[in-house]
Amino acid sequence: MQNADALGSGFPAQPKENYLTNGFSLKSWLLTKDHKRIAIMYLITISLFFMAGGIYASVIRLELLTPNTDLVNSATYNKVFTQHGILMIFFFLIPSIPAVLGNFLLPIMIGAKDLALPRINLLSLYIYWIGGGLTVYGLLQGGVDTGWTFYTPYSTTFSNSFVMVVGLGIFINGFSSILTGLNFIVTIHTMRAPGMTWFRLPLFVWAQYATSLVMILGTPVVAITVLLVAIERAVGVGIFDPAIGGDPILFQHLFWFYSHPAVYIMILPGMGVISELISNFSRKKIFGYEFIAFSSIAIAVFGFLVWGHHMFVSGQSIYAGLVFSFLTMVVAVPSAIKMFNWTTTLYKGSISYDTPMLYALGFMGLFLIGGLTGLFLGSVGLTVHLTDTYFVVAHFHYVMVGGQVIAYLGGIHYWWPKMTGRMYSEFWGKISAMLVFIGFNLTFFPQFILGYQGMPRRYASYPAELQVLNIFSTAGASVLGVGLVMPVIYLTASLINGKKAGDNPWMLPGLEWRTSSPPPTENFDRTPVVTWEAYEFGEESGLDLEAARRRDAVTAV
Repeated sequence: MQNADALGSGFPAQPKENYLTNGFSLKSWLLTKDHKRIAIMYLITISLFFMAGGIYASVIRLELLTPNTDLVNSATYNKVFTQHGILMIFFFLIPSIPAVLGNFLLPIMIGAKDLALPRINLLSLYIYWIGGGLTVYGLLQGGVDTGWTFYTPYSTTFSNSFVMVVGLGIFINGFSSILTGLNFIVTIHTMRAPGMTWFRLPLFVWAQYATSLVMILGTPVVAITVLLVAIERAVGVGIFDPAIGGDPILFQHLFWFYSHPAVYIMILPGMGVISELISNFSRKKIFGYEFIAFSSIAIAVFGFLVWGHHMFVSGQSIYAGLVFSFLTMVVAVPSAIKMFNWTTTLYKGSISYDTPMLYALGFMGLFLIGGLTGLFLGSVGLTVHLTDTYFVVAHFHYVMVGGQVIAYLGGIHYWWPKMTGRMYSEFWGKISAMLVFIGFNLTFFPQFILGYQGMPRRYASYPAELQVLNIFSTAGASVLGVGLVMPVIYLTASLINGKKAGDNPWMLPGLEWRTSSPPPTENFDRTPVVTWEAYEFGEESGLDLEAARRRDAVTAV
């Protein structure tokens, strides 16, 4: 729930023009400075990258249906899983919630008319397109076979893969994240509505703020690392390649110094979404607002201190390994705080099981498994057995897909009426959410067992005795795929024949629900002023809108 607990009144009824109808030409979209239109363009592009990454994932699971290399050869398989990882991580998971939901909602949630730097916001979209275009060009021309981590010496040897082009695309794309993070921080500091103090900010905004800090501080490191790889390939200077005097472990240090914080770039925004959903669909103020807010900052800070737990078997000092193992256990504490507070919020809440809430509950279960299995991998002794097995693949997907993707889908369903002015089919939404949950567990839970039994990741063939679990995993991927395709269909259909959404279809507090659906170009006709610190939900029957008007948390000036 948004602890601003901001409610609004005094705003005009449905305006005649909204951000979608304010110009229909292609030029009006491509040159817009409206954060909401930029978010919609991000949504379309990110969805395309997600579908492309999903196609590569389908090839992986079909190949692993049998122990032998029947569908593609080993060299092609190397490219397939690499390209799946590159598209999903750099062009979907990292930008998805900040670029789409963050762009659309953050200014509205704090009572601003736009982001502080609207031209920079549009530039970040163009940079994302340029980086994505270069990457896709490289993947289609020859592909990359280094793994999505670009480990040296794979990425520094002069192979036929398009490492330089794809690396340049990722390098350029990093500036999109930096500009987005900068814009969010400046906006939150300088454009909050009168009365919107730090501890009235929605928890979604707190999560975006913490994520932005990681974007700004961490992304330059991976950009420099990729640039050094390109220099080494082009000039032959020994930086990472041991054949010419380089140090491959240095690459791992630089890469993971960014890439572990990048995990929190992917998951922190999702946690912000879940905080909103759990509170609002429980009809209760979030339990421990301040603890959840500060835990987001703590995760961002500690995320920079645990990169070495990816390198327990790389030859780093055993003493360094012990320190990183300890810090890995510590970083689990802020996440546990969130899980505890969400569970306590649910206790005795008037829970409504709408589609967004189903995704939120699914997130809690899946992220719990992902987080607990992370402790196994953070243990110095046990991780020697589990490193580079399918246990790591399962853990990563429980955190990233079971976390970020589920939260993203929950957020899209929650704010879809506000974004489009249309309601979707709750029936199909619930069916889809359940299919995603069932299909995900059927896909990835067997991989924990496969990994513990010693099946290495990134192999196209495997011992025949492991086939049954791989068949379960591939069958689950089919169910998961159906669950993920369904929202594309019914959400698109809602744009044509969906029921018109009211300004507040969920009957919930929050500044975004006190403007029209879809919002006007300027978000609010008059600047809202937050005057109440807290707001009580109504009885179990739902939010009492008449009482809300009488006990207004926001007045218009």
